[in-house]
Amino acid sequence: MSDAARIPATIVTGFLGAGKTTLVRHLLENAGGRRIAVIVNEFGALGVDGETLRSCGIPGCAAADIVELANGCLCCTVADDFLPAMQALIDRANPPAHIVIETSGLALPKPLLKAFGWPAMRARVTVDGVLAVVDGPAVAAGRFADDPAAVAAQRAQDPSLDHDNPLAEVYLDQLQAADLVVLNKADLLDAATLARLVGDIGGVLGRAVKLVPARHGRLDPAILLGLGAAAEDDLAARPSCHDALDGAHEHDDFDSFAVALPEIAAPGVLLERLLAVTAAHDVLRIKGFAAVRGKPLRLAVQGVGPRLQHQYDRPWPAGSARQGQLVVIGRSGIDRAAIEAALAALAG
Repeated sequence: MSDAARIPATIVTGFLGAGKTTLVRHLLENAGGRRIAVIVNEFGALGVDGETLRSCGIPGCAAADIVELANGCLCCTVADDFLPAMQALIDRANPPAHIVIETSGLALPKPLLKAFGWPAMRARVTVDGVLAVVDGPAVAAGRFADDPAAVAAQRAQDPSLDHDNPLAEVYLDQLQAADLVVLNKADLLDAATLARLVGDIGGVLGRAVKLVPARHGRLDPAILLGLGAAAEDDLAARPSCHDALDGAHEHDDFDSFAVALPEIAAPGVLLERLLAVTAAHDVLRIKGFAAVRGKPLRLAVQGVGPRLQHQYDRPWPAGSARQGQLVVIGRSGIDRAAIEAALAALAG
């Protein structure tokens, strides 16, 4: 089947809190009548990103076109979760014109790309492109990237040291799989830092990949879609730190759990507590919703490290409990009991 007859799919990858969901929502808002279906892969028990997209209120964006896979990272559950979800979309009487796949922040793109080479998938879908969304300020601060020369020197001095920073590996794999790198939150960087990041990322990439700065993921869909990369046929040019393991990787380096939130008096009370929890327990990512006393709208909360954002997004569903919940993601061994206790104390 020719590429023109196959449904193009775009994979949106990137680390925790880089802005993938915001970018996807902007795509949906500016689809221009194009029928786009979205598969959202969450890492955690609470499907915040899928719920955010399903309740977007964008004309032409039907809830049935937002498919959420929350049973584990796509790169580890390709056969069980991803392929059936894709099959259901492309077998519709009126299939989508484009499919966007938003991976979890911990997913490796390579195993997902390999799935598009399976005969049943190759005949119907092609990977139009892989978008790697980078959190500019986080990377500039060294939060998700290590100095490979320093790590190599340390290993040479101590042969017993045989581990890499798993966050750095995930970040590197996502960059090396990309057809387009979106340097998000560029408005929070000065010109010199932005230029440095562009150079650093370009030095990691082993092939010609365009890098574009963005603010809140707001890029013209013409830049993001229609790349025609056919990435499933170009795997050799997309190396992975985990190629020796056939793309597999472990999530033992990370813990994720949902925390119920009591109703709070004001947003500032919650944000102050979350900042303290993040600092005390090295929380990587926080996302979810809270109920604020006297307010009919939910308070949506997103956090990457010490940077927190919040806004009232939509009314609580009629007849439902005003129950807030947060997903907390951190390194393995994070003190869940202490975090739950600190947030439960908000009711006091």
